[in-house]
Amino acid sequence: MTSTRPKAGAVLSLGRIYCDMVFRGLGGMPQLGRELFADEFALTPGGGALITAAHLAALGRPAALLARFGTDDLSQSLAGKIEDLGLDLQFLDRHETAGPQLTVVMVQNGDRAFLSRRAGHARPASFEASLGWVDAAHLHIAEYATLHEMTDAITAAKHQGLSVSLDPSWDDELIRDPMFFERAAGTDIFMPNMEEAEALTGLKDPAAALMVLSRHFPVVALKCGGDGGMVTASGETLHLPSPSVDVIDTTGAGDAFNAGFLHAWLDGGDVRTCLARAIDAGTRSVQASGGTGSLRRSS
Repeated sequence: MTSTRPKAGAVLSLGRIYCDMVFRGLGGMPQLGRELFADEFALTPGGGALITAAHLAALGRPAALLARFGTDDLSQSLAGKIEDLGLDLQFLDRHETAGPQLTVVMVQNGDRAFLSRRAGHARPASFEASLGWVDAAHLHIAEYATLHEMTDAITAAKHQGLSVSLDPSWDDELIRDPMFFERAAGTDIFMPNMEEAEALTGLKDPAAALMVLSRHFPVVALKCGGDGGMVTASGETLHLPSPSVDVIDTTGAGDAFNAGFLHAWLDGGDVRTCLARAIDAGTRSVQASGGTGSLRRSS
């Protein structure tokens, strides 16, 4: 099994944009009938497509956000923050039915729980036009839920000569879709975390899960949290650890990992380089609050 690997170019990052309401400094998680208070709060743009694109842009990779975006007051309150991320917004599809789309993020001891609401459908009106963009080299699909709606996304991208990556992004209803691998066929780089890999393969051992996933995808980049990451490609499997750092918030760390890997891969990097860059990006991300917090902090 081989992957499409074009020359370096811009990335189209496809998925939903969320308004992330991040609550930090919790003594526990909410329980029915009880009220909790957070020490800190932040309202920030989120969603895998936006976070990966933002980290790509910060690395110097042209990245276009391919998404629908609401015209409601909550969505529009984040428009300035999105513009400040340095993304190409020419394919952003603004529509009243695309919002409010939000995620409540509850952070405790560095880990987090999410409560989200999707609004409208996922397909941007600009999708076909974006694939014909002369600068586009790669389509990153930030969640399987989007691919589940847009079943032609991979085929259409391949028809235009683009390579494709997919982050399944946990979804209780879809992660065990019996047609998952059929719908994801043609993906060049598959980018799950260990929980998603286990759900898809039934295997708890990372190396064993990678072996199964490699039957479906030519490159699999596996996020192992505090244990770093693993990658398998062309029969080679590699594991690299992550450095020990003070973890503030893991929100978006996997999306930052995706950006680091894709940036190096599109530059022709070998698997070790790609994995090392991915872990570096993910490590920086966990040291700030929110999926793009580390970018704002370093700007």
